[in-house]
Amino acid sequence: MILYRRPTIEPAGPCPYLPDRECRTQIFLAGELSRAELTELLRAGWRKFGHTFFRPRCPGCTQCIPLRIPVADFRPSRSQRRVLKKNAATRAAFGPPRYKDRIYNIYKAHCSRFSDQDTDFDRFIANFFSPSCPGLQSEYYVDDTLAGVGFLDRGTDCLSSVYFIFDPAYSRLGLGTFSVLREIEETKRMGLEHYYLGYWVPGCARMEYKAGFRPHELYRWETHRWQGIA
Repeated sequence: MILYRRPTIEPAGPCPYLPDRECRTQIFLAGELSRAELTELLRAGWRKFGHTFFRPRCPGCTQCIPLRIPVADFRPSRSQRRVLKKNAATRAAFGPPRYKDRIYNIYKAHCSRFSDQDTDFDRFIANFFSPSCPGLQSEYYVDDTLAGVGFLDRGTDCLSSVYFIFDPAYSRLGLGTFSVLREIEETKRMGLEHYYLGYWVPGCARMEYKAGFRPHELYRWETHRWQGIA
């Protein structure tokens, strides 16, 4: 690993997940991480975009909870099985990260649903196509049209979901849920142990779906240990 900037704690700002709260984030900048180095960071609750690694350090709050799925034990719920059925004709492909204009167009359409999303091209490339560690890209095709793209990191025993985007024209298919199900399946196919799904924030509606993938494990900031949830 090449460390470009040592860990620092950023100034407090408004919490993007819960109202009337402040957040503080610890960050560092790094590149050329090995799979083992990435795995160690994921196990300790770190996340990343591009070369920026971060984890919450909010005074008096530990509601951003890292969540991972032990893929050997995972079983889809009834609603998740319905999503699989709905996407019976959706084709998933996994490979190394590679830029296409269609991906950036999907990103802009995806972000248009959120008032606070920045679609700056340079930042998009820096976050998703300037890898700091081994990675994968998942692509989802509907009638041979690219409809969704997932960005993943690869550790020694895991895949970690960095971000997923989809064309809102295909909202009816539930591609967000479908991508998680297919990426769990791919993690298992690769002989890996865990699929990291980022932070789950109780009380934040847009994060609630993550807790529906069971069984899962939660990282407890207080004890620095992972706890299994059936």
